Amino acid sequence: MNVFYNKEGVGDTLIISLTPSFEGEKGFQKKGNAVRIFNAETDETLGYNLFKASTYLNVSENGQVLMEDDRLQKINKALKENGFTEEIVADFSPKFVVGYVEEKEKHPNADKLSICKVNIGNETLQIVCGAPNVDRGQKVVVAKVGAVMPSGMVIKDAELRGVASSGMICSAKELNLPDAPQEKGILVLDENEVIGKPFSS
Repeated sequence: MNVFYNKEGVGDTLIISLTPSFEGEKGFQKKGNAVRIFNAETDETLGYNLFKASTYLNVSENGQVLMEDDRLQKINKALKENGFTEEIVADFSPKFVVGYVEEKEKHPNADKLSICKVNIGNETLQIVCGAPNVDRGQKVVVAKVGAVMPSGMVIKDAELRGVASSGMICSAKELNLPDAPQEKGILVLDENEVIGKPFSS
């Protein structure tokens, strides 16, 4: 779930995206101040637009909205008031966390890719990484599935050359950190960083 608000750009409208980058035919259902956007073939809800958003909740952000349970409750209440019965459920755990590369092996179908097993505290993810400097034993920044990169790219489960990949090991440049080196390579963190801890620049 990703939520965006830009009062100057699009007016007092909260844009709620539940399924990023859908390419098929979309349907639209308007009730009061809310519009449900859905997959025209399967009827799966892709997101909502909530007009006059400031009457339902206080939003000060310009761009991506920081979500938490209280805000989600207010959004669900607003949708219900406008006639929609579906309740949005979302995971607000941190999307950028400290990971530890436990294993690294060469990708069988691509010379420049590595398959990494990365411990992020509560689980171990398989991530395909193309950085030349990735290695086992490193503490790294992991963008989990659902993370929105500074570029606007949304991290999704993927398959790279036939190998499943869940998440991304990030470079300083991808994280838009100040003084990020221009050469290719992931950001390697200090050994004292705690596995699973949220990463903040």
